[in-house]
Amino acid sequence: MKILFAALAIASVLFGDAHAQANKPTVVLVHGAFADSSSWNGVVKILEKDGYSVVAVANPLRGVKSDAGYVADILGSIKSPVVLVGHSYGGSVISDAAEGHANVKALVYVAAFAPDAGETAAQLAGKFPGSTLGPTLAPPVTLSSGGKDLYIQQEKFHDQFAADVPEAEARLMAAGQRPIAEAALNEIQTEAAWKKLPTLFIYGDGDKNIPAKALAFMAARAHSQDTAVIKGASHVVMVSHPEPVARLIEKAATEASR
Repeated sequence: MKILFAALAIASVLFGDAHAQANKPTVVLVHGAFADSSSWNGVVKILEKDGYSVVAVANPLRGVKSDAGYVADILGSIKSPVVLVGHSYGGSVISDAAEGHANVKALVYVAAFAPDAGETAAQLAGKFPGSTLGPTLAPPVTLSSGGKDLYIQQEKFHDQFAADVPEAEARLMAAGQRPIAEAALNEIQTEAAWKKLPTLFIYGDGDKNIPAKALAFMAARAHSQDTAVIKGASHVVMVSHPEPVARLIEKAATEASR
């Protein structure tokens, strides 16, 4: 009888844990310009260790509406609730992609744009002084299909984009950076899902791409439920400080599960 009770107790723990994990939202991560999905690796490790299913989307970086459509297709394939997370320009994308998807329960902006309808990422970046991105950009790459692609000069990438990341790692990031279409940063936003969904923000006060004042403005405007500011952190706060980023995402997930 003791063996039976012990077996039942173990089964209860195992199945109870499995049920708890099954009820956790899926976390969908959307990177921004000059980065790729590997920029989320540190965050993914923590989330998966804590029992979350994670999808790090390969954001095309071609245009807000088209990129949002791509992310929306992925959201439509996920049956569980979702916490949708965007970095930098990825914030513009998630603000559009979440619209009409009832499974999206919360938005997390990681050093990210949260535009209102009618605004552009470029406008928000220039709303307050402090961005030094412009002079660090390489000459635009003219595309045969039309338009131009933007890159950060590799020799300026570390200081501009990832100053608090080890230099060797930043060099790899610079070499593998994903370009963004110039038109994407100037595309007018049509949806602002942060007006309808619980929203949280995290960013560094050492961000040189999007000034901290601009990020604070967007967080306040979105009535952020929790805003974390990491002292000295660069634009890629999820690379240099994955722990607080993961914890904020988990907070959003916990609240969404209630």
